[in-house]
Amino acid sequence: MTEPSGGSSERPRRPVVVPAIALTAFTAVGITALLGGLREAPEEPEALGQGAVIDQGQFTTKVVESRVTVERAQSRFQEDKRFVDVIFDVRNNGDETASVGSPPQKLETAFTLASFAGSLIKIDPAFPEDAGPNTFAQGKGGTTRQLHPGVTSQVVLRYRLKDTDPPPKQITLDVASFEWEPDFNNVTPRWKMVATEAGDKWLPEIKARVTLPVKEGDGA
Repeated sequence: MTEPSGGSSERPRRPVVVPAIALTAFTAVGITALLGGLREAPEEPEALGQGAVIDQGQFTTKVVESRVTVERAQSRFQEDKRFVDVIFDVRNNGDETASVGSPPQKLETAFTLASFAGSLIKIDPAFPEDAGPNTFAQGKGGTTRQLHPGVTSQVVLRYRLKDTDPPPKQITLDVASFEWEPDFNNVTPRWKMVATEAGDKWLPEIKARVTLPVKEGDGA
């Protein structure tokens, strides 16, 4: 028997159904490839708490605690002062005396700092500018701003509380680290904060993220 004119011996093809989610994924991968390939998501910093020990290269730092400290008035004409203290045990692993320093005022300038407190690149919640901080190390003869090589010192990061302000329930700190390498214009190595170039800026890499409860402390 002959086929009718214009007919075909092939059966009509069934339409292929592609799930919408597969099309979406394929499109996303295609666009990503056009833009330069898949990018790795940045790793989350290590989440640490009280008692943690952080290898910062230049320093080995133990996170001791955070507490409210009350400095009692010395006379009836004065008032008690309240502070939030964050306390660390810090060993200077370098061969030279290092500075206790202060936390950076801006993230963009943090990479230029080589002090211990300079590595505390973010503190949450942020305290008012007039609250400090005052940073110092406890020494046998009182307080100091120096960290001597090979010595472990207790370092205090201190913020003043106003009379009516309650202390925060907890404090979270982003901590950077240092590496021993040559400078840009000098082949002599030195301790430099580990940072990544981002456009025209250098942003510190977060070594660890530390969260501490703020305890009600004793009088100073």
